[in-house]
Amino acid sequence: VFYLDETLPKGSIGVECGEALLKHGYNLKFFNTINFSKSMRYNPMAYIHSEKDVLKLVTALMTNTKGEGQGGDPFWDKAERLLLVSLIAYLHYEAPVEEQNFATLLEMLNTMQVSEDDETYQNPVDLLFEDLGKKKPKSFAVRQYKLYKLAAGKTAKSILISCGARLAPFDIQEVRDATMYDELELDKLGDRKTALFLIMSDTDSTFNFLISMIYTQLFNLLCDKADDKYGGRLPVHVRVICDEFANIGQIPQFDKLIATIRSREISASIILQSQSQLKAMYKDSADTILGNCDTMLFLGGKEKTTLKEMSELLGKETIDLYNTSETRSNQKSFGLNYQKTGKQLMTEDEIAVMDGGKCILQIRGVRPFYSDKYDITKHPNYRLLADYSEKNRFQVEKELDPKYTPKPDDEVEVMEMDLSGDGNEQENNEERNN
Repeated sequence: VFYLDETLPKGSIGVECGEALLKHGYNLKFFNTINFSKSMRYNPMAYIHSEKDVLKLVTALMTNTKGEGQGGDPFWDKAERLLLVSLIAYLHYEAPVEEQNFATLLEMLNTMQVSEDDETYQNPVDLLFEDLGKKKPKSFAVRQYKLYKLAAGKTAKSILISCGARLAPFDIQEVRDATMYDELELDKLGDRKTALFLIMSDTDSTFNFLISMIYTQLFNLLCDKADDKYGGRLPVHVRVICDEFANIGQIPQFDKLIATIRSREISASIILQSQSQLKAMYKDSADTILGNCDTMLFLGGKEKTTLKEMSELLGKETIDLYNTSETRSNQKSFGLNYQKTGKQLMTEDEIAVMDGGKCILQIRGVRPFYSDKYDITKHPNYRLLADYSEKNRFQVEKELDPKYTPKPDDEVEVMEMDLSGDGNEQENNEERNN
């Protein structure tokens, strides 16, 4: 199983090797936040199976839609959390499957008018929960909603406004359509050969929270399946390649995940421009994340923090130091001092001017390698990429639209079938004779 995060919409690995993966028996899945018309559908609510899944989904949503700057009073976040948890839990347990999506969630929020003067006023959603409370007084959704309703009129109105602002991206028709139902089948990765490509903008982070939610749900689903169904290890190894990791949004509890997923046959490769990006995103947890990466590949750069840490990680070497001295007087005298001392294996300035064709590979338990970068054109499978031939370029439209009309230059497989009555009768006669 090959799971990939790719940030380039053109010339990406998904387009480059999609045809080759299909020929090798892979199921292709792709989610595109740049052009939703070229994307499969992803419904986060499709992976809710219990009350704890509701909490995980809301946590991932709020973590990645908090915006820029420092957080304010935590009361508002907690109040929003209560409301979102109660509404999503209601949809999961009480609504039909086709209504379990963010479009329905927004419709519920839009009908939740609040009267600041009349505390007894009930909007349509209040009536829904009141009716549910009579039928199922111990319902998880009802208990959470009652806690939210403790807020006074003006406070409740502020909570609703804050929730509406947080879910504003789902008001866009393209996003509503893309999250209406689910085609990614995240829970089946690890069961069969699948290649999942997540395509997002490297300049606009508006919809990056969707990518982060996919990551969060994927890790949780795979770990739970490995523990509950396969005795702790997935039957097919899942490899996660996180290109532009600093741009995909924050994955909740990722410092704990990366320390535990390896035992479930899941590995993660984090690709960054510099280590300072990771520290800006995960703060104090950045060192924990780096500490759980057994292999580090440095391809070059000039960011000071990264250069300093790389130089320290490489360690020191022993060198011979010679000091000579000469005393000029009536009688000349010479002195020679010999000693051994330590020197950085590569200093920061040496790493900064490292040849572009070189790289440094450091594997746990092994001394670092200073090596040439691999020439991809020499790989035996390079001929399968679109860089080698445009005929290999993957056409997303063909996968999404069953009525796709080939272009004049497209190569297609033509199959001839006899649908005439005589042909069918002859075929039926042969089956009867057999």
